Amino acid sequence: MPQHKFITKQLIDKGWSEDKKYCLTDEQGKRFLLRVSPIEQYDRKKSEYELMSQVATLGVPMCKPLEFGTSDEGAYSIQTWIDGVDVEENVHNLTCEEQYSYGFEAGRILKEIHKIPAPKGIEDWEIYFNRKADRKIKMYEECPIKYENGQAFIDYINAHRYLLSGRPRTYQHGDYHIGNMMIGNDKQLYIIDFNRNDFGDPWEEFNRIVWCAQAAPLFATGMVNGYFDNDVPVQFWELLALYISSNTLSSVPWAIPFGQSEIQVMVNQAKDVLSWYDNMTKPVPTWYKEVINK
Repeated sequence: MPQHKFITKQLIDKGWSEDKKYCLTDEQGKRFLLRVSPIEQYDRKKSEYELMSQVATLGVPMCKPLEFGTSDEGAYSIQTWIDGVDVEENVHNLTCEEQYSYGFEAGRILKEIHKIPAPKGIEDWEIYFNRKADRKIKMYEECPIKYENGQAFIDYINAHRYLLSGRPRTYQHGDYHIGNMMIGNDKQLYIIDFNRNDFGDPWEEFNRIVWCAQAAPLFATGMVNGYFDNDVPVQFWELLALYISSNTLSSVPWAIPFGQSEIQVMVNQAKDVLSWYDNMTKPVPTWYKEVINK
């Protein structure tokens, strides 16, 4: 930022992103977030930055993008800094009412994010996702590690592919769950890490809600109710079960390079999913607590 002179630059060693992240401090003591990516990713990161700028105009509470450019280190973006705590690490310090309320707000924010349309001429969602599901089924079938009753996921996908027909595509955050949210010192919920953004069925964005449900079912419940303003359609649950089935199938193949502890996380998550959905025979998961009057 030309108008700023930064006097400190501290590495943030956290998260799964390939980006290098730093906390910058200027002469006035104000902090900023710096993200640096390999220069080969310039085009993708420029698009990501431009889309984040669109999201910011909607009033979404987030690290607001301030500057994009290149340096000796690669493509960089500078964003506003959020003072606060990670929701995932602090959700159990919240009351039941607060968990639900913050989840409800997360759902309302997601609805705003999905107002950004997909580009014209983008591939039909049904064709795109069927190909994606086929790839994930193949990954699972070729993986040496299998879930107990993992076939239930495959059977559910194959029996419900018809639900993909006619689904819209919008902008997606791409990794929307409790691990990418913060509660600011102002008690506001903030959404972070837009680096996986893409375009897809807005309802598919809920495929990461398993992380919310495992950590705090009331937060997950609030998120669904907030998104749908307390009027959740049955077809949402049927489609979400398909999207979660697809995601779960590829979780263990994804985890193998990261070692046994990460593999176990995904195996345990698959057990939870099968339990919530009664081996994929019931579309509404048991963690869902219905509409709650605050």
